[in-house]
Amino acid sequence: MADNILDYSDITGKDVFTRKGSYCGKMKDIEVNLSKFGVRSVVVGAEKGSYLAQKVGGTRNVVIPYRMVESVDDVIIIKDFKTDNVDE
Repeated sequence: MADNILDYSDITGKDVFTRKGSYCGKMKDIEVNLSKFGVRSVVVGAEKGSYLAQKVGGTRNVVIPYRMVESVDDVIIIKDFKTDNVDE
């Protein structure tokens, strides 16, 4: 069996940061591709004042493609990304 398999309850609730150290929020959920036995995307709850909340224009759940996830350990690290500014 592969060594990199984690339990769902071990992933949810972890803090999410960009590789540059900007706090994004907490891991809320994952989307699994059952036909390929892999993770398709992760859902991050952007918390008030976080880097991600600033990018998406408020506190929301944000779906991030799994290809942007770089590391899952004590915290989750995602690649930095750019968005257009969002006006509320």
